Amino acid sequence: MPLTSDELQRYARHVVLPQVGSDGQERLRAASVLIIGLGGLGSPAALYLAAAGVGRLGLLDGDTVAVHNLQRQVLHDTVSVGEAKTQSARVRVEALNPHVRVETWQTMLTRENARGILSDYDVVIDGTDSFATRYLINDACVLERRSLVQASVHRFEGQLSVFATAHGPCYRCLHPEPPPAGSVPNCAEGGVLGVLPGLLGTLQATEALKLLLGIGTSMAGRLLVVDALTMRFHEVGIERDPACAWCATRTATALLDDYAAFCGESPATVATTSGSATAAITADTPTEIAPAALAVRLARGDALRVIDVREPWEHQIAHLESATLVPMQTIPSAHHAWDRHAEYVVYCHHGMRSGMVADYLRATGFTRVLNLEGGIDRWSVEVDPSVARY
Repeated sequence: MPLTSDELQRYARHVVLPQVGSDGQERLRAASVLIIGLGGLGSPAALYLAAAGVGRLGLLDGDTVAVHNLQRQVLHDTVSVGEAKTQSARVRVEALNPHVRVETWQTMLTRENARGILSDYDVVIDGTDSFATRYLINDACVLERRSLVQASVHRFEGQLSVFATAHGPCYRCLHPEPPPAGSVPNCAEGGVLGVLPGLLGTLQATEALKLLLGIGTSMAGRLLVVDALTMRFHEVGIERDPACAWCATRTATALLDDYAAFCGESPATVATTSGSATAAITADTPTEIAPAALAVRLARGDALRVIDVREPWEHQIAHLESATLVPMQTIPSAHHAWDRHAEYVVYCHHGMRSGMVADYLRATGFTRVLNLEGGIDRWSVEVDPSVARY
């Protein structure tokens, strides 16, 4: 059906684009997107997709609006505090564009409902901050052959990619295993600059629109890394793992029985509650080392074992020559072969992940573990500018 006069007026700036036009706008009107999580990422995604004229929006969230959400979750307002996020979102979206059909799901996504819900939409946007839910969404999208636009934020950094397309990788190709439980804090624990999820959520809406319109080059096979402090955007290639049971060999044909268990308690949780393991660490024991101090010690040949706990793609961009790559999620199984009396320096991008690893190692009996302050980024600034920043 042709666009109405009201729609032509509303979407005029789309219609004049050669890549969209009236035909493209009609495709958007006939399309559907499911947004899972109506928080910092889902807020701008919902607003911009509604404004763009996506005909059917599914809004899924089981939570209610709280005051502390309003620093970044612009879909909601002070009046809606205490309301279900789905209800608050419905009111805002329908007020923005009455042409959009809004479907709300006041529930958390589970193994039992995931495939049935998302199979009814063309594109899925993941706006959650739970690893268990991310893996669940990825797996369900792969099984139902639905494209997934995924983003995550932490403090001042964000990441974005598109997964589960016909020929691209899935989330498991980037993260085959989840990190140890509790090792990566959520927004409540680690904080987040309020505008950052707004930026990433808007990028998610952009990718969804490109997929629906069939224009441009999607982020499938690419990971966008955003550093808001330096306003640097870096892109990393992601290849489909030919052995991936989900998107490559497709030997996985059903969702896992328990995603919470898959991303569940790690040895770190037990170790950090053990008093005996930390008895040898006193208040005078150094826990961090500045880049300049590390450079001096490495130059004089001190017996230090330098461990890079980042992901392989990060190590490929930049690393210290003396470092051994041991990704964070593999630490609980890898450290058993290490000498507990040796001295270690662990580092990551900005020092947060490695700080958690250092705490974990000390809790399991390693008494000489130093975290590189500011990570490899600060090393590049203060010691060696030839080390790439990202």
